[in-house]
Amino acid sequence: MRLTDEQRALRETAAEFAAEHLAPHAIEWDQAKHFPVDVLRKAAQLGMGGVYLPEDLGGSALGRLDGVLVFEALATGCPSLAAYISIHNMVATMIDRFGDDAQRHRYLPRMSTMDDLGSYCLTEPDAGSDAAALSTRARRDGDEYVLDGVKQFISGAGTSDVHVVLARTGGPGARGISAFIVDRDTPGVSFGPNEIKMGWNAQPTRQVIFEGARVPASALLGGEGSGFRVAMSALDGGRLNISACSLGGAEAALGMAVRHLSERSAFGEKLSEKQALQFRLADMRTDLEAARTLLWRAADALDHGEDTATQLSAMAKRFCTDTGFEVANQALQLHGGYGYLAEYGLEKIVRDLRVHQILEGTNEIMRVIISRRMLQEAS
Repeated sequence: MRLTDEQRALRETAAEFAAEHLAPHAIEWDQAKHFPVDVLRKAAQLGMGGVYLPEDLGGSALGRLDGVLVFEALATGCPSLAAYISIHNMVATMIDRFGDDAQRHRYLPRMSTMDDLGSYCLTEPDAGSDAAALSTRARRDGDEYVLDGVKQFISGAGTSDVHVVLARTGGPGARGISAFIVDRDTPGVSFGPNEIKMGWNAQPTRQVIFEGARVPASALLGGEGSGFRVAMSALDGGRLNISACSLGGAEAALGMAVRHLSERSAFGEKLSEKQALQFRLADMRTDLEAARTLLWRAADALDHGEDTATQLSAMAKRFCTDTGFEVANQALQLHGGYGYLAEYGLEKIVRDLRVHQILEGTNEIMRVIISRRMLQEAS
């Protein structure tokens, strides 16, 4: 697939931003568990806070292929922050697609500038892959809904201003779920401590707790009972973006490995002159290019509304996140003991990319989605 001049310029702009504003501080932010909101707002000045939003609401009105180019480039500087920007954009896109005019004009201009940050509240302590089993409840009380429950593993929680929350308004199963837009300062909303995590330390991950939290009926996003459709609508794009973040992190790791092998000597010759290591580099590059090709194919399918878009997005998510982690892990191995040192930044990339195989639907769930479509077509 050939990129347009505009797409190449878009990718270059994001890569330059990552090199100037993310990469130089990524290790420090990881170690300090610092969430650099000021830097996120600088990214928003380049249109990255509303990647898919219409221009009249401050967005960039880009397509999904454009988006994966942006997120891959951002992740070369820091996969953790690139992934958060992806999540923020996913929340904004859900409000744009399912919100009424009042909701869209209230929230989206400030989300485009990242003056207001977004979080997606779907997962619960006892409802991960089985999202339709969530137990957070929203009870109608006059002109309000009262929310009770706990959301788990919420990126940006405690800092984000706008939360799209999935809660049960009806009976069991997907049809009993509704979506709500909940502001951070809503009485009855609180947050757990920042989770101690393997990676993604440059963005907070906390529980969001609802204890009699009252929101107006106007906070309902889409119709009552349509929440599961709202939630699932965001996941194809989210899976593509997290795939792109995996490739960006792996690309940065591969670049480090090439430089290391070119500079370091052992047994009287440069490591880069050893054929076994050359073969390993070649395989890493080939695997990344294969993953990128699949990602672009899936993004193009989503842009054009192909009926295979969900299956291709699942394929891309499974393949790109597995490949990205493996390439980064191989890059660490090629550095020997130096790869294990925090100052080189490789171990951070490996830690950051590991969770990509779990979130936005585990890679095991991706296999279920892919095979289920195959079996439906065969029946």
